[in-house]
Amino acid sequence: MTARIFRPFIAFASAVALALPATALEVGGVRFDDVQTVAGKTLQLNGAAMRQILVIKFFAIGLYVEKKSTNAADILAATGPRRVQIHLQRETSSDELGQAFVTAMNKNNSKEEKGKVVAQTTAFGEIFANLGTLKKGDVMTLDWVPGKGTVASLNGKPIGEPLPDIAFHNAVLRIWLGDAPAQANMKPALLGEKG
Repeated sequence: MTARIFRPFIAFASAVALALPATALEVGGVRFDDVQTVAGKTLQLNGAAMRQILVIKFFAIGLYVEKKSTNAADILAATGPRRVQIHLQRETSSDELGQAFVTAMNKNNSKEEKGKVVAQTTAFGEIFANLGTLKKGDVMTLDWVPGKGTVASLNGKPIGEPLPDIAFHNAVLRIWLGDAPAQANMKPALLGEKG
């Protein structure tokens, strides 16, 4: 008798579960949640990608924004909170990763854009210099928090001081969304374009 009462409920619950959207996107074995919370706002996963050379995986990256877009200019123009989440896929020195970031920032930002954020780029480099060795599985986030700045965290713990200018966060985003990303397929993947 009891089983007969619960059968319709179980069937209904199963149907609802199947109708719900997937709760994560997987890239190279790394799962990115559909949503994250930054500064009290719910952000949506815009896209995710894997940075690798041949078969060597370096990191998986996800971009979270308030309003999804396939247009890099729209994402860079938005002033609300956003998040870059990086999952390291191999052990690396923080100096190596920091240098790679600064080199890519130089390639993807104009002289004028770089000039606006010289001090913050130096401070960003110092944050990396103090981290030592980063391990496979470490997770770094670079959040834009309006009124506060770019807040960097490693495994959920803040590192360094917030970097106050949104121009700096945009300079970092251009590493992957600029005209000369280190890996061509990362930009469309982060913009959520279907390939």
